Amino acid sequence: MTKILSEADRDLLPLLWKTPKDWVGSVMAEPLALLNDHAHLERKAALNALDMLLRWPEPNPPENWVQAMTSISIDEVAHLQTVTRILARRGGELTRWHANPYAAELHKLVRRGRGNEEIIDRLLVSALIEARSCERFCILAEVCGDEELQKLYAGLWKSEAGHYRVFLSLAKDLPQAMGVDERWEEMLAAESEIVQRQEPGPGMHSGIKRK
Repeated sequence: MTKILSEADRDLLPLLWKTPKDWVGSVMAEPLALLNDHAHLERKAALNALDMLLRWPEPNPPENWVQAMTSISIDEVAHLQTVTRILARRGGELTRWHANPYAAELHKLVRRGRGNEEIIDRLLVSALIEARSCERFCILAEVCGDEELQKLYAGLWKSEAGHYRVFLSLAKDLPQAMGVDERWEEMLAAESEIVQRQEPGPGMHSGIKRK
């Protein structure tokens, strides 16, 4: 039996706003839609890591950069396979189109066309998305009430909890990286506002019902 996670696990994440447990009720109202959304997020995470592989600011990226990006992409593809298998077995379908307003808003924070600053921001946005996803995995593992999905999300938490730290560490290791800690604090604050603005629904990064 998989050990179900607790709220203490969420406290390990740096997020400034904690998702309330009643978020689970709205997303579990449509579990197939949630799984479809999750599958697309894993696909996009894999593609993002491969894109970041090519964004090292100099020719011939160092081994640790290549290793980190390829390892993350491999993890995400494996998780995509797992989630799509469960989705199909339950009678769901992987849609051809998918939008993630939460991620789209985060990407607006990127200082585009500004060299290392752009790369740092892209890494920090990736770290934020990974951290928030892990928080949601933890909540689902704890209280979703679906044994198969509880096991799924408990396992994914253990696998992915370190990804945000990898992106954050790589941002600090960039050549001439300056002000990363300050920028990280700014983006954490922005993320806490962005996630609370999202509409409720069966999405991993959806908002909560407004009372």
